[in-house]
Amino acid sequence: MNIVIIAGLIITALTGIPVLMQILKNHPKGLIILFFAEMWERFSYYGMRGILIFYLTQHFLFDDATASATYGSYTSLVYLLPLIGGIMADRYIGTRKAIAFGALLLVAGHGLMAYEGRPATETLSYGGAQYEVVSEGRGAAREVGIMVDGQLYEFSPAEGGGLQLDGLPAGASLPAVLPDGEYTMTATRDMSGVNVFYLALSLIIMGVGFLKPNISTIVGQLYPQGDPRRDSGFTLYYYGINLGAFWAAVLCGFLGQTVGWWAGFGLAGVGMALGFVVFVLGKPLLQGNGEPPNPELIKRPLFGPINREWLIYVLAILGVGIVWFMVQRNALVGTVLGISTILSLIAIAWIIAFVCKTWVQRQRMMLAVVLIFGAVVFFTLFEQAGTSLNLFADRNVDLTITPTVMQFLGVTIGTPAQLEAAGITPSGFWIDATITAAQVQSFNAGFILIFAPIFAAMWAWLAARKMDPNPTMKFGLGLVQVGLGFLVVVWAAGSGMVDSAFQMPLIMLALLYMLHTTGELFLSPVGLSEITKLSLASVVSFMMAVWFLASSIAQYVGGYIAGLMGTETVGGQVLDPAGALQTSLAGFDALGKWGVGIGVAFILISFLIKGWSHGANDPDNHPGPDLTDRGQEDGNVARPHASTPA
Repeated sequence: MNIVIIAGLIITALTGIPVLMQILKNHPKGLIILFFAEMWERFSYYGMRGILIFYLTQHFLFDDATASATYGSYTSLVYLLPLIGGIMADRYIGTRKAIAFGALLLVAGHGLMAYEGRPATETLSYGGAQYEVVSEGRGAAREVGIMVDGQLYEFSPAEGGGLQLDGLPAGASLPAVLPDGEYTMTATRDMSGVNVFYLALSLIIMGVGFLKPNISTIVGQLYPQGDPRRDSGFTLYYYGINLGAFWAAVLCGFLGQTVGWWAGFGLAGVGMALGFVVFVLGKPLLQGNGEPPNPELIKRPLFGPINREWLIYVLAILGVGIVWFMVQRNALVGTVLGISTILSLIAIAWIIAFVCKTWVQRQRMMLAVVLIFGAVVFFTLFEQAGTSLNLFADRNVDLTITPTVMQFLGVTIGTPAQLEAAGITPSGFWIDATITAAQVQSFNAGFILIFAPIFAAMWAWLAARKMDPNPTMKFGLGLVQVGLGFLVVVWAAGSGMVDSAFQMPLIMLALLYMLHTTGELFLSPVGLSEITKLSLASVVSFMMAVWFLASSIAQYVGGYIAGLMGTETVGGQVLDPAGALQTSLAGFDALGKWGVGIGVAFILISFLIKGWSHGANDPDNHPGPDLTDRGQEDGNVARPHASTPA
């Protein structure tokens, strides 16, 4: 049994059972339906996210830059499409139908992800001859060699650059040392598998677009305005989101890297299918919420027998083709985001200059822009988790939890390699102390489950004493922490915490994720709430769109930055682990310093612009609870019924 799975079961039992009992005892029955539906949706999304970069680099043999760009295009569009899904739900089909349709697209997309096709192959060309690169396995168990004269040889970096074949005899048809520029590596891919992969991504993107912005809306509709249970209901719903993300990394990450990619992706699809079934069967418990605003309008025929509702579904499915075209073209995604950003900035400048009628309104809008900029920076750094940090965990982190074989209550604990070295052949039940690189993704969600209640209590304690930091200060502190997370790893490497295999202890990566998580809790739960409070009432929807655009930009830029930290691979395996470590550390050092520097700048300017909110954060002028895209609670936990956004 895997030690991470055991730890997850213990954490879930200790925290999940009380949560479940509280939902069943004190809240509308519809909350349990939304809890499980969103939990499984997040399970599917984070399950795929955890192993996607490895699938791209080890199955399709994309280089690091291409894989990171593809990942950036995918996640960028995932954050952009909810704008369309939200509009369609609000104006036409309602949130319940949008969620069900999005879930079906997600099930289809994740189902297609289980189809791997033939693994890509790589060929080394030298002097007119070609040599096969043979690769087997995934993750830490992956083995790669080059076939020369019928024998398989391992490789290492050559002095001065290039590739060196280890143990190659003098009379071989290929030199033992191949300098840079004298050989080429060519990958051959199963294009049917590649096209199915991009189609799967496109279905998932469109599905998230319909589901993501709408399911949390129904949570709020279950409670009358002013209902004191509303805040705790959102908190419990938020627990479900992170529980899904946690188990996705634990299970999909484990299966994807130990059993097969199909198993990891397939389990994510099974999770989404379960979420869809729960949501559909639980319709009566939703108390009629989430229905279309004008049922007669969407049922009225528009083009022959096709009514508005079905036209939306047909156009969405056709739109999958447009997404399929875009997700393969990272530069096109960047162009669209760039144009959208320029137009948004022009529109905001126009609003501040001509639509705002008072200095108070202008300063509130300017504060919103400052916070949006901070969010772009934060999530650009934070979202390295799925790309550069995932690859770093796989290549330069010792993914063992126990230093040697241990005995606890008569149960053997250790990795297979440790057991073999100790000459132990376990009989019966034993605990495998290995954590896969993809399972490291569970750290963020796990820390959220631990720290969220602590932070909620801390904010309440500070607010009661009028010591609650202003939003700009919180953003600054969050940015400092995400930057420090990277610098901790850099410091560890500089302090000699790297072994002969160019790997550092797992605890340092865990510390990085802890700092990233505490930084997230300073910044993310504040974001959307501030946008709703600071924006003019007439442009709140537009500013919300800009917030999601900012998240999309962060995903795209994050993928580009991760590509810059890429290193040369052969058969999906790093050629030079030492060089890979130094490249990653140089990138982490730059990211860390930028994060801390911009965070300090935010802290300093917070003293100058804290008055720009003009009372928007006062308890009696605070909107009710809202959710960020991650599901965090944003509203006033003390008096949710006090007022509407300023």
